[in-house]
Amino acid sequence: MSQTGTTATVDVLIAGGGVNGLAAALALLEAGRGVRVIEANAIGSGASHGNCGTITPSHAPPLAAPGMVGTALKWMFTPDAPLYIPPRFDPLLWRWLLGFAGRCNARDWEASARGKYALLDDSRRRLVDWVQRYALQCEFVESGEDYVYRNARAFAHSQHELPLLRELGVAVEAIDGNAYEAQEPALKPGVAGALRFSGDAALRPDRYLAELARAVRERGGEIVEHCALHGLREDREGVLAHTDHGALRARNAVLALGAWSAKSADALGMPWMKRIIQPGKGYSITYRAPGRVPKRPLVLRERLVCVTAWNDGYRLGSTMEFSGFDESLNARRLGALERGAREYLHEPVGPDERERWYGWRPMSRDDMPLIGRAPGARRTWLNTGHGMMGVGMSTGSAQLLADMMAGRAPAIDPAPYRPERFA
Repeated sequence: MSQTGTTATVDVLIAGGGVNGLAAALALLEAGRGVRVIEANAIGSGASHGNCGTITPSHAPPLAAPGMVGTALKWMFTPDAPLYIPPRFDPLLWRWLLGFAGRCNARDWEASARGKYALLDDSRRRLVDWVQRYALQCEFVESGEDYVYRNARAFAHSQHELPLLRELGVAVEAIDGNAYEAQEPALKPGVAGALRFSGDAALRPDRYLAELARAVRERGGEIVEHCALHGLREDREGVLAHTDHGALRARNAVLALGAWSAKSADALGMPWMKRIIQPGKGYSITYRAPGRVPKRPLVLRERLVCVTAWNDGYRLGSTMEFSGFDESLNARRLGALERGAREYLHEPVGPDERERWYGWRPMSRDDMPLIGRAPGARRTWLNTGHGMMGVGMSTGSAQLLADMMAGRAPAIDPAPYRPERFA
């Protein structure tokens, strides 16, 4: 870092100390850049802290699917439904929902699935290398993941997606209910069937973030917590940022603000982003592990509850709520996680509850991230909008960004993620 008058100067300023800001910092350090990460709160306090830690190329199909509009309307008046939109006057949300609804067709669904898979698969492969190269102690396991169904019709319907997933390269096996019950003693009787995605993996997300921060610091990167970004503009000398710690100059800026991308859009001179990203509120409950836990992560499909276990913890998570930046911890929606788990599992909760959590995911209109140079900018880049896949897309997004900033040919086609598709 250098000083220009009273203004500090850095090479690359990264705004946002979540999983995608930290991963970008590490990839840029490896590319020979200097980085300073600023985070408005504490590292690990955002959406990545309380998710279920699954690394899932299998989750390539986007939320914007044929039939989703009708499902969302049906669930709108069910406060504990897996997807909930509280009725309220919010012009930006309704504009976002109209754009989302316009993509609920077979063509756009397949295009987004292909784009998501390319990034998820690259990230899944790259994560193995990162865990080894940086000695990330985050309980990473190549576990696979199972989707479990108790309704035979839902199990049959789910297999309509399998031809596309197999074409993309996803390893998936359909398992009969009786056979699955024999393999997984944590499940109650009554399983109609399961889909096993053997290429998926899992890690403990809070430790993954802590380990990314350690690796960044060990390689000379700076991380400044409790330092929010309030404004950003480019000039002939680079980028001038206004932060809680004063003015800061940088050669380049990377905005990895997650759900706050839209909230900060006006201050950053990108008002168009308010139409593109909405905060999608998710919940989880973490316990000390019960005596019988599933052998691998599960998604209890009819209730859309994710179940994961680590060496000393056990988590129920998921749900999607479009309620803006509402800060309440909705007991009814948390209760839906436990009720869902009780339908499927002999021991649905742990003996001691450790944390009840919510966080906002940055949901883009087409359910794909924005990675690349900000529209109309020369020195400002975006790495945001990863939706529910922030952890699972982190390594691939970081490398893609670093390659583009260095002018190198990236490992995957960057076109599906270019921010100018919306501007």
